Amino acid sequence: GSPAGAITMLSVLILGAAGAHDRSAPPSSLSRSRVLQHQQQSTRGDALATVQCLRGGGGDKCDVILVGCGVPKRGMGWYHAKQMLDGDVPSATLTTVVEPWFLGQGKDSPPGQTFGVWAEEMSKAHGTKFCASLDEVSINGPTMALISGRTADNPRLLKEVIEKGCTAVYLEKPGAPTVKELEEMRAYANSKGVPVFMGYNKNVTPYVRKALEEAKKRPGSTTTYIHNNAYTEAELPECFERNAEGLLKNMAIHELALLATYWGVTVDTIESVTPDADFSRCLTLKGPSGEAFTDFSKAGFTIATKEGQQITLLIDRCGSDAGGNSVAIVSQDGGEVFRSETPDEELIQTVEAAAKADPDMMPYFFLQSDDYQVLKELTTSHVLQGKPGAPEGIATLDVAIDALKLAEYLTPTLQEALAVAK
Repeated sequence: GSPAGAITMLSVLILGAAGAHDRSAPPSSLSRSRVLQHQQQSTRGDALATVQCLRGGGGDKCDVILVGCGVPKRGMGWYHAKQMLDGDVPSATLTTVVEPWFLGQGKDSPPGQTFGVWAEEMSKAHGTKFCASLDEVSINGPTMALISGRTADNPRLLKEVIEKGCTAVYLEKPGAPTVKELEEMRAYANSKGVPVFMGYNKNVTPYVRKALEEAKKRPGSTTTYIHNNAYTEAELPECFERNAEGLLKNMAIHELALLATYWGVTVDTIESVTPDADFSRCLTLKGPSGEAFTDFSKAGFTIATKEGQQITLLIDRCGSDAGGNSVAIVSQDGGEVFRSETPDEELIQTVEAAAKADPDMMPYFFLQSDDYQVLKELTTSHVLQGKPGAPEGIATLDVAIDALKLAEYLTPTLQEALAVAK
């Protein structure tokens, strides 16, 4: 079968973002920005005139309010802020950072002090406003709220930023702890006409796009997505406790979002699920708190859809000894015909050099830096143009809901199959 949905426009941009910096050269934000700028100019056209009317000026940037920032070099929100302040997202201007903890009760803690120093520097350099609450935020013109806090706070924050007047929202995965909450959030956002984009970065990663293009050319082929983390056996109890929602809602949610976005896989379109009992492991481990957690350390299964497509997922917490990797494989007539992987050799070298130069930075920021840039550029450019819906390939709340439903459906299905296999 061929993946649902064309990916041409997305391909152009990702090709640019992935190939823009020659990986033998040091990574250059400038070259990536140029690619993104070129993409914008070519897709923006007449929309600028409309935006100027909306904004009452010649601005061609979408204002962004970051809600939840975290500690410099550690927090995902902080990294989003850094990319926008560094000019790596040409369509975005970060106007305001809302950080309730480090500008509130956590202000005097050591990380709070680190945050304070950074906030003061940014405020001087860029005029960015820093505040502890959304009450202090003012909104003029097209504005996207980028929410990067705790998953459990998202339902409340989504409502608050929309009430405040934000015209679009960008949420980190999985969006909310439960399907029910996601559905309530979708109903509310739809009632206000506000699009919600999800930060599922694998949707725009080059290894996924290349394999999709290959699969499209080969009717009857099957695709396998492999995702490896680098936990050791000894680290699993802590991992199980910290990610208590379970492997499928946490680590595999990226792949489930790919299935929902590109393959039209939902609980309703599944014909069958065939667990790979030899690959999979379900364990009950005692976490640091002394509480017991039952989860998969690895899970493998093949989904067949009613349209006759077959997709296999192999997800392993302990599958890598070098920081983790993801692979997409296209097979036909029982043999592998195509394979793409992230990180590739060049990206590994780029990341290693960057990590050496800045050892305090979370290594996965370097690894996924291009993806985060592409996600923010596609979404802010889309908001700026006042376009309906979502940019191509970008996950929406619909995809988030389908992915979480798949996780909730697959978890007991796999656990039962493994119990029988034993």
